[in-house]
Amino acid sequence: MPEFITTFINEYLVNYVLKILLAILVLIIGFAVAKWLGGRLTKSKLLAKADPNTQNLIGNIVKTAVRVVVILTIVMILGVPQSAVIAVLGSCGLAIGLALQGGLSNIAAGIVIMICKPFHVGDFIIAGDICGVVQEIGLFYTKILSPDNLGVTVPNSTLSGATVTNLSSEETRRVDFDLNVNYNTDIELVRKVLLAVAQSNNLVLKDPASEVFVHQHGQYALGIKLRVWVKPADYWTVYFDMWEDVKVAFDKFGIQIPYQVINVNVDNTGD
Repeated sequence: MPEFITTFINEYLVNYVLKILLAILVLIIGFAVAKWLGGRLTKSKLLAKADPNTQNLIGNIVKTAVRVVVILTIVMILGVPQSAVIAVLGSCGLAIGLALQGGLSNIAAGIVIMICKPFHVGDFIIAGDICGVVQEIGLFYTKILSPDNLGVTVPNSTLSGATVTNLSSEETRRVDFDLNVNYNTDIELVRKVLLAVAQSNNLVLKDPASEVFVHQHGQYALGIKLRVWVKPADYWTVYFDMWEDVKVAFDKFGIQIPYQVINVNVDNTGD
């Protein structure tokens, strides 16, 4: 074999192959360590008392930082000149910054959500036309499960800029029922019947007590409002059950719900 070929193989080919193999090994081990370290830190005693969202945030930051160190180490192993690395990093940073303007705003919004904690995983929230149970709060997006069991991924900047109503932030929630009865109906009878219906429902709380009162004098009916208190998780169950129970109770006691009646007078007399 010619000497120049032997020299090329020994000094260049073998050298670069070894560097590439070493770089691949560092990449595999480094990324595995990053994943392990991020997960380990999330479950560590150091963050045991922290909010789950904060735990995930810190774990992701550590994981990303380790991966960056691994990539820089690989660049050094391959012998890439520092000036070239700096130029490439600068160009990539500018390109990524321009491409991820929305993404960066989502990250900032995600950090704000995790620090201010307007809602937590498991809370039922309403934000504009979005509603459901919060499944996960990430750096870029928040995952919500809608009432009809659809997974919705919402950018954090959308939630941060919206008015968010947290229906799970308090221990109790009020359920209102607006009913109409005839003007000649005995109000005390209506009150007793509605309170009895509320008391018969095991999911309705005794404290605060249920209320019944007249809230409107309508054109065709007397407006009655029933208010009961429930645990947030029981809201919809009580809401639908009570409507059915009220109808059954009204029929039993002869309490009539009025309907709008239009009287039409026909004049059959000739001109």
